[in-house]
Amino acid sequence: MNHEKLGAGKIISISLMLFAMFFGAGNMIFPPMLGYLGGENFFQGTLGFVVTDAGLSILGIAAIVLVGTKLDDLAGLVGPKFSIFVGMTIYLLIGPLFALPRTGTVSYEIAAIPFLGENTGIVPSVIFTALFFGITYILCLNPSRIVDIVGKVLTPVLLISIAVIFVVSVISPVGEIGSPKGEYAEMPFFKGMVEGYLALDGLAALAFAIVVINAIRDMGVTQSKSIVRYTLMAGVLAGIGLGVVYLALGFVGAQTSMEDTTYGNGGQVLASVVYRLLGVGGNAVLGLAVMLACLTTSIGLATSFSDYFHEIFPRISYKAILTGVCVFSFAISNVGLTTMITFTLPALVMVYPPAITLVLLSFAKKIIGKKHEAYALGMLFAFIIGIFDGLKTAGIDTGALGALAARLPFFDLGIGWILPAIAGCIIGMLPFVNFLSKHEEAKKPVPVNIK
Repeated sequence: MNHEKLGAGKIISISLMLFAMFFGAGNMIFPPMLGYLGGENFFQGTLGFVVTDAGLSILGIAAIVLVGTKLDDLAGLVGPKFSIFVGMTIYLLIGPLFALPRTGTVSYEIAAIPFLGENTGIVPSVIFTALFFGITYILCLNPSRIVDIVGKVLTPVLLISIAVIFVVSVISPVGEIGSPKGEYAEMPFFKGMVEGYLALDGLAALAFAIVVINAIRDMGVTQSKSIVRYTLMAGVLAGIGLGVVYLALGFVGAQTSMEDTTYGNGGQVLASVVYRLLGVGGNAVLGLAVMLACLTTSIGLATSFSDYFHEIFPRISYKAILTGVCVFSFAISNVGLTTMITFTLPALVMVYPPAITLVLLSFAKKIIGKKHEAYALGMLFAFIIGIFDGLKTAGIDTGALGALAARLPFFDLGIGWILPAIAGCIIGMLPFVNFLSKHEEAKKPVPVNIK
């Protein structure tokens, strides 16, 4: 028996596992909003969303598996201390700064608001999210396989729900698809790319890769080339699955594009469409499935975050970190989904360019070799331009410096950091630039347990 060859069944199993890891609260709410704003251009916008969500997820997993097995190996291309900084940044973003509180907010928006109404005040939200993160805390103290089982059951339930919503919307549309709004009228693909940052899958993939690699190894695959091949196959299949779901949700949202109603976020769009298509019962089933799926995601994120930072700061107990992250996430979740997105998107627009730069440069590892400066300067230059892009997204005027940055090629498309990143890499390759390489034998990074 050849243990280095996996059958189609096992490959599909790994792909579904990876899909379930990626598919969470954000994946449900952003495509409908994209459809609502994109209107007739929802297809181009959704494709852009797929590129920076599913596409970057695949590239991130590929980068990890090509340089090693975990996030530390990729960030270690710059330096050992930097790998810890990157790990902390990513876990903060997919943890308490955005993804974790979002699970509570999305649950409230889809599972509670359709039955309570929009103008209920802050009290119901506080009570709901307090219960949500209280349950998260209790279950994180006593991890159980039931969480994994619930997650495996709920993902199919969510997909079936989406399929039903899509089919009914095709048979009996809630409205006609109208003209695009704002930037979706001028550059829908690139606007969709920027929105794709919000799902955070491109960053989460850097932490999830080790789970896929270990799953493939557990199936008897030991050769590096085989692990790389099957990891990439799983990533591509999971990415295709995400793309199909996004197109379905984008189409559903696009049917609201001619309405006079102003929607603040995709959760409101989805809840409105489901009510008109399937009534109160439809909202109840969808709300329950989304709430439980978000709870499962919340438990996974809170546990992983607490484990990671306990490894970095062993003097702080796991329980203390868990308490802090749950209380903080509870507080942030009550600012509202629309407000959370408004404040978070500029930060993600700043963070993603250097992250993408590191991922792309990892594919040139054989050319760059051990010139850590090439990775460092490429990321630094990308980050500098990303700052101007993020401030622009936030509507903040950066004066003459901002005007200078805006003259860069592709800046208006949200990818003006590409040429500066290339320039930084080239400068870092020069022989006399050696501010990092001379410390190559520096202390190794602190080992972390990425789940």
